[in-house]
Amino acid sequence: MKIRKKIPLIDQHNKYGMWGNKFGGNYVPETLKKPIKDLEILFTKLRNNKRFISERDKYFQNWIGAPTRFINLKNLSKHVNGAQIWAKVVSDANGGAHKIYNATVHCLLAKKAGKKFIVGDTGAGYAGKMLSMAAKKFGLKCKIFMGAKDIKRQQPNVKAMKNNGAEVVPVYTGSQTLVDAVSECMRYWVANCDTTAMCVGSTVGPNIFVKICGWSTSQISKELIEQIKNEFGSVPKKLKLYNCVGGGSSSYGFWSEFLDYNKSQVELIGVEAGGPRKSRRHAAPLTYGSKIGILHGAAQYVNQNHEGQIEETESISAGLDYPGVSPLHCFLKDIKRARYTAASDEDALDAFKLVTKFENLRPSLEPSHAFSIAIKEAKKLNKDTIIVVNSCGDAHKDKKILEAKLGKKYD
Repeated sequence: MKIRKKIPLIDQHNKYGMWGNKFGGNYVPETLKKPIKDLEILFTKLRNNKRFISERDKYFQNWIGAPTRFINLKNLSKHVNGAQIWAKVVSDANGGAHKIYNATVHCLLAKKAGKKFIVGDTGAGYAGKMLSMAAKKFGLKCKIFMGAKDIKRQQPNVKAMKNNGAEVVPVYTGSQTLVDAVSECMRYWVANCDTTAMCVGSTVGPNIFVKICGWSTSQISKELIEQIKNEFGSVPKKLKLYNCVGGGSSSYGFWSEFLDYNKSQVELIGVEAGGPRKSRRHAAPLTYGSKIGILHGAAQYVNQNHEGQIEETESISAGLDYPGVSPLHCFLKDIKRARYTAASDEDALDAFKLVTKFENLRPSLEPSHAFSIAIKEAKKLNKDTIIVVNSCGDAHKDKKILEAKLGKKYD
């Protein structure tokens, strides 16, 4: 199966909401079928409504700060002495990460649906921080579910959520990370869907949430393709786009406008979290051949044990610490449109040190995974190749982790 040109990938699913007849779907309890259907009807109507799109674009430009920068990392490129390395600095967006696009659209939809409450999940804290910001902006009461382990390691974003008036609910079940936060968030929505909207923080979950998130984050590649054409005159003959992959929202948004290009011209490289080098745990189901399973309402490649139970993950990066992955990425892997690999915790830290040494850029631990692979592969390529890394989050939230691991103070 191939990607159909001129049709957004988020719409290339069958009548059951599945991409490639294998990934995605709506594996939800009966009580959620009506609210999901209502959300599908609302989104389908509004995404083609010129007034709604104009309203969305107004907030994207005047509140989020679109477009974000596209910059040449000249010093890093000179050090590597291979391909040219550029960055799309999505962390310039209001709040410091790409999650603000999805949060804004979900809050706009919630207002249109007449909801007064919105609930969300978060791992690295960015999805929660952005949802709390958008909820405050649009006058919605907000509740965020977050794993207890992630609350400890992402304190700056937890503080920001609370300052924005959100209730942060710690989750103590399972691994106490993102996967458990998503589960608890969905359970809460089952009981409160009449009054409460739900924002899934990535391109995961039942079909409609994958579509809303993908539609929102596609803003990244819409900007990027124009910035590339303005810089180079056209899309280069050898272009490589590197992005970290956890749930997969920033990577889909970064790639969506380039999916129609031949992969010999535009290669898409997703970098998952390989975990600590000495650990057998990881958050890289696409890289390490995980089997298809059901997680959070969707069929996907997911880390499982021999009995089919979801395995716990391990990563220095809370935003990538998830056992599954978007059905969109599962589909892209199956049709070989994107290539997936993994970087270890140590690789990410080394890349962070290198990028911050040579450039005025401080990527969070999530995009540091992507920088790691981009730098390694750039060394083997010539200067005719253009590499772009999505620096989708800033490192402010990782301050304590970086100080503990690198022995250096960070503001």
